[in-house]
Amino acid sequence: MKKSYTLKLEGKEWKDCLKGAYNKKKKDINMDGFRKGQVPYDVYVKKAGVESLYMDAVDDAVDVLYSKLLSDKDTITPAATPGIDIKNISDKEIEVEFALVSSPEVKLGKYKKLGIKKDKVEVTDEEVEHELGHLKEQFAEMKALDDKAKIKEGNIAVIDFEGFKDGVAFKGGKGENYNLEIGSHSFIPGFEEALVGLKKGDKKDVELTFPKDYHSEELKGQKVVFKVEIKEIKERVFPEFNKEFFEDLNVGGVTSLDELKNYIKENMKAEKEHKLEDDYLFKCLDKIVEDSKFEIPEEMTNDEVNRLVKEFSQKLQYQGLKFEDYLKFTNTKEEDFKKTLEPEANKRIGYRLVMDAIIEKEKLEVSDEELEKGLEEQAKEYGISKEEFLKEIGTKELFKYDMLMRKAMKFVTE
Repeated sequence: MKKSYTLKLEGKEWKDCLKGAYNKKKKDINMDGFRKGQVPYDVYVKKAGVESLYMDAVDDAVDVLYSKLLSDKDTITPAATPGIDIKNISDKEIEVEFALVSSPEVKLGKYKKLGIKKDKVEVTDEEVEHELGHLKEQFAEMKALDDKAKIKEGNIAVIDFEGFKDGVAFKGGKGENYNLEIGSHSFIPGFEEALVGLKKGDKKDVELTFPKDYHSEELKGQKVVFKVEIKEIKERVFPEFNKEFFEDLNVGGVTSLDELKNYIKENMKAEKEHKLEDDYLFKCLDKIVEDSKFEIPEEMTNDEVNRLVKEFSQKLQYQGLKFEDYLKFTNTKEEDFKKTLEPEANKRIGYRLVMDAIIEKEKLEVSDEELEKGLEEQAKEYGISKEEFLKEIGTKELFKYDMLMRKAMKFVTE
């Protein structure tokens, strides 16, 4: 359901918003006869005009009016960010139209006894051995070899190198004291192989051709020469699974290889079970959504897409990238990128809608006792007080809704 509401803010309330806007910019205001930041409100309005405050005042006024709108019991419950249209603005009043959209009606299909089988968790000996290999890699130490040692597969060659095309050094083709693992294929084909058999102090001109699909237009398919000098040769020394290693590892009371294998197996099993539970839940939800009927308003989709963009931007930030730079690098327009997120956004919304419908139909509830216990347990898990935890998450109602969702998930999967 979509519904529009028009509200006015006038008199003292609107004047307070105007003064609030003025106070935000007061410290930067310069006028003849007054020190910077000391211009009285009435003087500023007389000289600059009250219209100069409208833009900042609108934000505060919209917040006030929206709060009033939501407090009215006759207002529909919004399911997305409201549309806002300023209908009229003057020094005496502001008139705002809010366009609200509520959640669509959901006609639930089958949501019990869905007939979906849950896979069994299995951890093979090969998987455990593979994980042991990772552990060895993690605790491996680098050992410098003597001057007579020759480079072989798996060694780390410390090299200086510079690339030349037609006798001229090209951009990005130079490195000093670079640690190159032979066999890692991190350089173009033929480079690492050409170093096998060389010793510390050796120099070599490596003639190569860049691949035709290389990312640089200047270099793809081009013949080049790399001048390489071997500075040092290292090898990885892998740890032995002995008493000293287990003491350094210091996990789960492990003191032997068999105990370590069992520890790894149990951890892998727990991870697989967790993933299996998630996969099973989503299979159930997909089936329920498929059997149910509802229409998702465009406004809800747009809201969810914006949330996904925010999540994606945060992930990029952890990698030291900006969303704007990602769009430039991939030559993608923001609106096109958002379009690709719509299916995932609608899937998430669909899950929430059917879960809300199940909560209502099955009359699932969270008692005050359950809520307080849940808050205490979560706070304890994070090592903070209940009050601190509430400040972090916002309100009890949000946490209560989360608990309701978990109840609904349990209902669906059981």
